[in-house]
Amino acid sequence: MNQYEEIKQGEKGAWVSISAYLALSALKLGAGYWFVSDALVADGFNNLTDIIASVAVLIGLRISQKPPDEDHPYGHFRAETIAALIASFIMATVGLQVLITAVQKLFAGTEETPNVITAYVALFAAVCMVGVYWFNSRLAKRINNLALQAAAKDNLSDALVSVGAAAGIFGAQLGLPWLDPVAALFVGLIICKTAWDIFYSSTHALTDGFDERKLSTLRGTIAQTKGVKAIKDIKARAHGSHVLIDVIVQVDPELTLVESHTICDDIERRMKRKHNIMSVHVHVEPLSNEDPAVVR
Repeated sequence: MNQYEEIKQGEKGAWVSISAYLALSALKLGAGYWFVSDALVADGFNNLTDIIASVAVLIGLRISQKPPDEDHPYGHFRAETIAALIASFIMATVGLQVLITAVQKLFAGTEETPNVITAYVALFAAVCMVGVYWFNSRLAKRINNLALQAAAKDNLSDALVSVGAAAGIFGAQLGLPWLDPVAALFVGLIICKTAWDIFYSSTHALTDGFDERKLSTLRGTIAQTKGVKAIKDIKARAHGSHVLIDVIVQVDPELTLVESHTICDDIERRMKRKHNIMSVHVHVEPLSNEDPAVVR
């Protein structure tokens, strides 16, 4: 399966998420308004933002499948990242609105106690989201798709949010009606936190930031390749769900051009096999005694 076929497979996960969020948001908002539960209504709005995020992922995956052209020699993989960035702004807007409404209800001193049915609706939704998380997590690992892995984590956080909403509603049944808007406040904070995480990771990738720990792991794999005497320099950047690597390795100066090229091929094969990295640009230089300290 090539990288474009993997992206196509990832669309299944996006569609599963969208379908689940559409059904659950309608159920939560309907039950929340009808049976007077701020927590369940907030959870429903949370799922509405998740629909937007999932659609953004789907659009990004579709655009990412376009092959390289004259204007995009590296392909269109960063469309996923841009779509996620847009989704983060929408999620933040909804999250702030949920927070404002929850705070207003708290200061208003509401005495309304939500119907216990809303708690069971929240628990049912949590079970559904655990199932969606399981499906997307397995699919993401199989095709090694970072966007779908992030979506799976969001699915799991949504399940936890629904459990929190249910806890607030059950608490309200015990004579503590303020626990329902408190649970709504908790949901709003979760939405804003998720929006911030997506915003940070997206902007970090778009500005060519890369995790130093991951870079160290990649360096280790290259350093263990037979024939590599030293690594003079290595850079990596995220391109959507894919990683592009530029590395300068130093080898025995007595090697022929063909032997040096064989080392390059070995590095590319190892990076693809161990880390599923398709694009590795390797530059070979001879190692001499005058070179500065060797970096392995």
